[in-house]
Amino acid sequence: MFNDIVRQPSARHALVFCAVLIAFGAAFYKVAHRPSPALFQLPLIVQKIGIVQKIGAPQTSNAAPDIRTHFVSTRQDISTHAASLVELSDGRIRAFWFAGSREGAEDVEIRSAVFDPAKNLWGPEHSIANREDTQRSLLRYVKKLGNPVAQRASDGTLRLFYVTVSLGGWAGSSITAITSSDDGATWSPARRLITSPFINISTLIKGTPFLYSDGTMGLPVYHEFIGKFGELLRIKNNGRINSSGEIIDKQRLSSGKSTLQPVLLIKNPQQALVLMRRSGASPKRVIATTTDNAGQHWSVPTKTALANPDAAISGVVLPDGLPDGRILVVLNNIEEGRDALSLVVSADGGATWKTVYQLEDQRGQPTEPARYMQAAGELAKATEASITDATGYAKSARRNKCEAQICGFEFSYPYLIQTHNGDFHLVYTWNRSFIKHVQFTRAWLDQRIEKLTDAELH
Repeated sequence: MFNDIVRQPSARHALVFCAVLIAFGAAFYKVAHRPSPALFQLPLIVQKIGIVQKIGAPQTSNAAPDIRTHFVSTRQDISTHAASLVELSDGRIRAFWFAGSREGAEDVEIRSAVFDPAKNLWGPEHSIANREDTQRSLLRYVKKLGNPVAQRASDGTLRLFYVTVSLGGWAGSSITAITSSDDGATWSPARRLITSPFINISTLIKGTPFLYSDGTMGLPVYHEFIGKFGELLRIKNNGRINSSGEIIDKQRLSSGKSTLQPVLLIKNPQQALVLMRRSGASPKRVIATTTDNAGQHWSVPTKTALANPDAAISGVVLPDGLPDGRILVVLNNIEEGRDALSLVVSADGGATWKTVYQLEDQRGQPTEPARYMQAAGELAKATEASITDATGYAKSARRNKCEAQICGFEFSYPYLIQTHNGDFHLVYTWNRSFIKHVQFTRAWLDQRIEKLTDAELH
């Protein structure tokens, strides 16, 4: 008996030693087998402008200044949130978002619709992923679904990534993916990305995926369990997402408990700016980090001049020939609330910002339900010219944004892309009830920037 008691601590020590040895071995293997660096791949619209500049041809716009707005989603009396976009092979735009009776409910689905620019019309929405089908494919219990984002892989297939939770809240999330070889008409069974060797929880997505020069894909992600910080995943380009081997590299973008939802903005093959949502004490500002060697190293995260009320942001780098490229960002440029949404631009790499256009601003507007419904109805009619009776839109907004006779407006979770023809497409959550779409031409944006400059000069 005495000998057994003496030996027990030694056995425990041996187990601890083995665990430490395995951890060191795994770390050594990861370092020794770190994938070769790859440059960032510029978006095709940037490559196109770059070619034009190299051959010296004049840059002309084939579209007049124009801005249009629509509603993407149509279902009423539900909660709708977190839209994203991807351009299809024929120039149409496909949107994705999640919707259900409330955020986190078992009936939440990933839904989709397609916009035809030639017809200036959104097609009907439909479900492409739900909890039951995802659960069946993953062979594991799924409690709820969340944020979807999409990107076209180097092999031409579409990849859609979305959040799934099996236990607890969003901090218990993992990333699930499906693929399509027909621009989203049909999708593969769902597969779960293995982003962490331990438990594989607390990895979420919101930022736009992108490509590296070697065809691999970059996926900005973030964590909410214990800490709140951003990371960057690099994913194989073989079109299949079904094992831990798909993740070939992972980099930390920030640390601590205050940064979420990174958005990566590529300036050139070597340089990029990452902007992150700020979660923490005031003053709340967007957090930024940069790289000069295609992501091999990142600068210490710092606060920018952009206000941020703990809300998502989105942006693109404009292909305008400037050394750093103008950066166009959409965000709630306020420290509290989500009742104003701004389009801002920087011409100095993100050091300073100017508001180009106020997309939404309902600060100080009616909060009593009856007056709120009237205001919400007017906003709906202003969004979609074909709406003659906005009662359903107003009731949906009241359902989601009124509590105890106090109502509020919300315009949040923007997602901005620039398509191959130079047009911009933006989607965002409209009062947690619908997805709103804003389409504008490069000529319209240039006109806004020129007016802003003239105003400053005079």
